[in-house]
This record gives sequence, structure tokens and C-alpha cells, in this order.
Amino acid sequence: MENFMEININCDLGEKSEFHSTKYDPDLLKIVNSANIACGFHAGDEKTMTDTIEISKKNNVSIGAHPSFKDPQNFGRKRHNLPENEIKKLIIDQYKILENIAIKLKTKITHIKPHGALNNMACEDLNLSKILAKTIYEIDKDLIYLVPTGSKMEEAARMFDMKIACEIFADRNYEDDGNLVSRSKPNAVITDPEKCKQHVLKMVETQSISCFSGKKIKCEIDSVCIHGDNKESLETAKQIKKVLEENNIYLKSLNNLKKFT
Repeated sequence: MENFMEININCDLGEKSEFHSTKYDPDLLKIVNSANIACGFHAGDEKTMTDTIEISKKNNVSIGAHPSFKDPQNFGRKRHNLPENEIKKLIIDQYKILENIAIKLKTKITHIKPHGALNNMACEDLNLSKILAKTIYEIDKDLIYLVPTGSKMEEAARMFDMKIACEIFADRNYEDDGNLVSRSKPNAVITDPEKCKQHVLKMVETQSISCFSGKKIKCEIDSVCIHGDNKESLETAKQIKKVLEENNIYLKSLNNLKKFT
């Protein structure tokens, strides 16, 4: 039994906004193992944070903060160049907003995953990645930092000896450098649940990123991210959970992965 493989399924949730409904969140929370909860800066509000934490608790789903640029008009997907002190403040403020609600609901935030453009920029920019890693480490060195595998974010997190969980994206294609294909390109998003399922299984079993070109990049994979913003997400989540379990891969919340216990 020493050789068994385990994986986490995470999902960005509580992202209620003019762009996005939280209609499927309760169903997704019956499938996924960890929730990245919008902290109100790109989406969400006190009610969505409260609801998402309460439903997560019922389903034994671990919760994380999902901080973003303060830009609800663009759902946190527009790039902003901010000084270090403003980046730090963004992360700390959003973490505290969610933490205060979590404390009231007698639960604990166990991870952080940056959102949207902030995440994409940090994947490419080691300096920004170091600012994020240092800020999160200073908030709480026991927080699990959920980062895209093989990215500058992973590299920076290792410099601070953080608890790192490396993720792949179920519903996104990859460029040959290991970064996500930009949403401005037609092949960025995979909407067919069957294709998502095969994409994920291949990457998890081979511990490598499958690029759109066919190239493979060896990497560490602890978690699979499913975006929760469309009807296909629910079917995709069901299919991915099913195929992983059928292949004897154990599904666990981030804080219960063997590497963190």
C-alpha cells in the first residue's frame, strides 16, 4: 500500500459577479476536495463567503483564500502593475476578510491560491512570485500554497520552504513553456468533459504537463483544478472524480495529503 497515488481536486468557488453565477457551487462542493473562495475583490461578498464555507464544512472540503487584483469590472483577469506594498496589502486584506468569516464559522483556512491575472503574472515573473510567497509565508508558515506546477510561483515557494501543492488545470491547454494558453486564443479552454477527463488522467499518471503541441513536461502534480463557472464544469468534475477513482487514485483534501500530514 506504500505506493498508492493520491490527488486533490480543487475548484474556484463563491465567485458571484455579473460574469459568473454560483448556481453550481453546492453540487461542485459534493465532488471536489478543496475550495478556493473568492474574497470579494474580483467576485463574491460576505454572503457568498459564508455560504461557501458552510457548504464546504458539510462536505469535508478544505477551504482556501482566492485573492485577486481589486478589479471586479474585469473579474480579476486584467493585468495591473502594482508596487510591492500594494501587492502585499491585497493578499493580507483578502486573507483577513475570509479568515474573519471562517473564525465565526469555527473553521480554518488551510491554503491560499491567487486568482486570474495575478496568478498568471506571477507564473512568469519570479520577482512578483517572491513577493507573493514571502507575504503568504509571513501570514502563516503552515498555510499550503497552491501553485501551478513548474511555474515561477513554485520556484519562489521553494525558496521560502513553504508547504507547496502543485496543480494542473483540467479544462485549460498548455503552451510549450508550461504556462496556460492565453484566454485570448481560441484553444485556451477545453469544454468537452470527455477531453478534460483524458487530459487529466494522462497528466496525473505520467506526472507531466501535456502541452497543446503534444510536448510533455515532467512535473509534480498534487492537485487538479476545475473552473466552476459553467454547466460543463459540473459534468467535468463528476467525470474526473470517477476516472481517478476507477484508476485507484485516492482523492483527498489538500491538508490531508500525505505530504502535509
